[in-house]
Amino acid sequence: MSGEMFPRGKTAIVGVGTFGTDRAPGYEPHDMAAIAARDALREAGLTFADVDGLFYTNNVDTFGGALSFAQYLGIQPRVLDNSRTGGNVFQSYLERAAWLLDAGLIDCALVAFGSNQASATGKLSNASRPWPYEARYKPLLPVSGYALAAARHMHDFGTAKDQLGEVAVAARAWAMLNPEAVKRDPMTLDDYRASRMVSDPLSVLDCCLVTDGAAAVVLTRSDRASDLAKKPVKVLAAASSTTHSFVSAMPDLTRTALVECGARAYSAAGIGPQEIDVVELYDAFTINTIMFLEDLGFCLKGEGGRFVEGGAIAPGGRLPVNTNGGGLSCTHPGMYGLFTIVEAVRQLRGEAGARQVQGARTAIAQGNGGVLSAQAMAILAVD
Repeated sequence: MSGEMFPRGKTAIVGVGTFGTDRAPGYEPHDMAAIAARDALREAGLTFADVDGLFYTNNVDTFGGALSFAQYLGIQPRVLDNSRTGGNVFQSYLERAAWLLDAGLIDCALVAFGSNQASATGKLSNASRPWPYEARYKPLLPVSGYALAAARHMHDFGTAKDQLGEVAVAARAWAMLNPEAVKRDPMTLDDYRASRMVSDPLSVLDCCLVTDGAAAVVLTRSDRASDLAKKPVKVLAAASSTTHSFVSAMPDLTRTALVECGARAYSAAGIGPQEIDVVELYDAFTINTIMFLEDLGFCLKGEGGRFVEGGAIAPGGRLPVNTNGGGLSCTHPGMYGLFTIVEAVRQLRGEAGARQVQGARTAIAQGNGGVLSAQAMAILAVD
């Protein structure tokens, strides 16, 4: 469907919640997601009995776990979706929920996620099987895939290692203002330069955290949202697109599917990047932020490294990016995309405390799945 057909502003997020964004020992993914969902519904003045559309996945169930999660919650939704394409799927859930709500097929959508990866294994969740054509080179996935993209970006555009470092330092500066962030100790470019190499050119501080975490958002139609407890955040647009599965099949290592779905989302929302106040990106690795800023039109392709220099995306910079600290410094429970939506909502409701972007009225919440494989984004706004 074309971007112009999206039900612009006809649906709204009315509640958000998070839980266990560092370590949550003793909790299973369903437990964690249920707590985040309870809190999100409570914000809106709703209960689990109001939910008739459930969109859910976790870090342990190959099939996403939505059937068992609905049973756990004691609900019998009309619509159940447990698609699992990686960290982008939550923006895709948002997109589908908006269509279903606008069509009158459901009245209240719950999007939820739970992960105990850090407590259970201490390793970044990665359910992908190796591709024989890549496995022979023994890549350290997923980091080696992103390292390949970073190396290509450096080769084609002269992107410098220190420019990747600017992304990491900016994320940490935001995290230091966020009491929910896992990493809040100061970081300098010198600290970044001294960090251990993992997969050239990416070092430890180029890579996301490995944490537990759960998040949830609740949506309904905008005409109903105005009667609920919290200030509604309207969904102006949402769009998704996919280019490949394995990184060696990526059509262009420096361009992602955001180029295509981002254009559709802007068209549907009727605004462009120059009208976006806050940008929440899926920064599993520092190269992501640089590439996604380019793909979303905040700068030209190849200029992302220069764009982020000098604290441009840090607190006080010209473009607030990843204001919670992102996957690099706030939390990363294997799939981070739902947390970009939560942070965008909190910013637009003016609830972000010391990290609040004053006057924020529009935001992008973006998700990335696989190895730069699947992209999705939502444009959110308040009246």
